[in-house]
Amino acid sequence: MKRAERQYALVDLLRGARRPWSAARLAAELGVSSRTIERDLRSLQLAGVPIYAEPGRGGGIRLVDGWRTRLTGLTGPEADALLLAGVPGAAAELGLGTVLAAAQLKVLAALPPELRSRASRVSERFHLDAPGWFRTADELPHLATVSEAVWDERQLCMDYDKQGEVSERIVHPLGLVLKAGVWYLIATHNGEARTYRVSRIVGAELLPDRVVRPEGFDLAGHWDESSSQFQQSLLRYDVVARVRVTALGYLQRIVDPASWDRIAKQVAERESTGDWVTITIGTEMFGQAYGILLRLAGDAEVLEPAELRERLAETARSMAERYRGGEPVVRAVV
Repeated sequence: MKRAERQYALVDLLRGARRPWSAARLAAELGVSSRTIERDLRSLQLAGVPIYAEPGRGGGIRLVDGWRTRLTGLTGPEADALLLAGVPGAAAELGLGTVLAAAQLKVLAALPPELRSRASRVSERFHLDAPGWFRTADELPHLATVSEAVWDERQLCMDYDKQGEVSERIVHPLGLVLKAGVWYLIATHNGEARTYRVSRIVGAELLPDRVVRPEGFDLAGHWDESSSQFQQSLLRYDVVARVRVTALGYLQRIVDPASWDRIAKQVAERESTGDWVTITIGTEMFGQAYGILLRLAGDAEVLEPAELRERLAETARSMAERYRGGEPVVRAVV
């Protein structure tokens, strides 16, 4: 246990005590020496914590009755986490940038001196940038309205653009999710929970009617389940292949996580034939499957589908001719 954590634990012990503690008993409780406890007590007294020693028989170390820390029980790591909890860009998009900054200042002001300097170093050493590389930020003209609907539990009338077709929908907003820099609205429509990309909302109006929230709805749990189902639904092009066992680690790095989950289950259930194992690799389309199997080169053999096996064989022949000095024309894969 780190020093700051131990000192907060020490204060908590004294706060909840019905009778005084001896230094030896505190040391045993926290797993340190009595000398360490004495140093911690002095540090806490210097920080303004009203700890005193009660003399006489039955006396010991006490905390002034009724005293409370301004942030009860907050440890050093917890204070660090609070200052990292808000992603600045996301807070700004929700219109909470200044609110987040004010909250962080209040947290810093409320921390005791021994934690304040540590926590203030967090922003100097850590910066959170949620969006992925090589993508422009979505335009989100209606995010504030959507956020208000979620917070106030009011129904939302929105115009939603799906593949170029705009339709009006009245939804019951349940929550907002920020995934890799992209905002998603989870809402029920006709009694079914659905996911909407906020950047595709081209019009939004708050309605006076209240949201009907499904009993026991858990936003994080719903998102995990629905995103997993979405990933699996993308794996529509299956490839049956013999793969060298020693190449499975590399295969894990080049396929989608959802695809690897399926592969790992197969490997665990099936016995390998010598140095090889036959598995089904889920991919989104022909081109992706071609790229994955091409990278595995001689460590894999496609058994099905025939079109992929033939294309890889053609590519291998073309490459062999090229390296023998010929100039074959290699078809581009779309």
